[in-house]
Amino acid sequence: MKSQDYRFSVAPMMDWTDRHCRVFHRHLTKRALLYTEMLTTGAIIHGDRERLLGFDASEHPVALQLGGSDPGELARAARIGEQFGYDEINLNVGCPSDRVKDGRFGACLMAEPELVARCVGAMKRAVSVPVTVKCRIGIDDQDPEVALDTLARAVVAAGCDALIVHARKAWLNGLSPKENRDIPPLDYDRVYRLKRAMPDVPVIINGGVLSIEAAKAHLAHVDGVMLGRAAYQEPWRLLSVDSDIFGEAAPHATMQDVFEAMMPYIEAQLARGTRLHAMTRHFVGAFHAVPGARAFRRHLAEQGVRPGAGVDVLRDAIARITAHAPAEAAA
Repeated sequence: MKSQDYRFSVAPMMDWTDRHCRVFHRHLTKRALLYTEMLTTGAIIHGDRERLLGFDASEHPVALQLGGSDPGELARAARIGEQFGYDEINLNVGCPSDRVKDGRFGACLMAEPELVARCVGAMKRAVSVPVTVKCRIGIDDQDPEVALDTLARAVVAAGCDALIVHARKAWLNGLSPKENRDIPPLDYDRVYRLKRAMPDVPVIINGGVLSIEAAKAHLAHVDGVMLGRAAYQEPWRLLSVDSDIFGEAAPHATMQDVFEAMMPYIEAQLARGTRLHAMTRHFVGAFHAVPGARAFRRHLAEQGVRPGAGVDVLRDAIARITAHAPAEAAA
């Protein structure tokens, strides 16, 4: 089995972390572990696998996140993911959306730790890459001290290679999925206690981490940190991951360099019929606190959605930054 470096990762986010987003993030950091959006076992088994699972080789290391609760189907989907070349298979036991609750996967599985353990065991027997679990500290009226410990010990006994813990409860009754991202209070100490109780198991913390500086502080207590919305909405932060977390040089010095390096990928995707907006929608937060950033966003929003829009639209948007500020400041 291949080992993973879990010190820093970018969270799986439905409708956000698609293949184009991940290629963009990989140009910002060569070391962060990237995750797909959650894909259901049914979609993978019965759907268009190339469309759902295909990814660019530059994305490695990249993990596939699965949603499901049938051990046999999860094993089959995990095997397909490994055949596609994913470096890890992750089981979602944390998403609180109504759709996953109705389908008996996601956060509602926190109430069924023995079933989750059977799922992990089946996946472990099916693949040679690491199998991990992403969960909450509990759901609804569960006691997080009991719920998280019970789930963690069950899945680790079944072979789980690492635990990613969103340090909030999920309230499946009473809060919307959006509210579940912010309203339940964060309890980082609960995740720290889990790590102390399971010193030999990689524990990654997630939830409310807004900066690389905050991530570094968490690393004093856990093995890794997963950044979610902050990484997506403010991708410029990822340019400092390799230097601040891993002590290595970033793949590119400035955001302008990132976009220039991405041009061949964007042109190749356009030639395949991908719309420019499918890629540039992930770029809106690329520039921070520099003159021209608003003009950059506005140009992409207005011109990038037009039929037939090409790389010249992106170049023109970038020019609105370079016309106002030096490249070093724009990063």
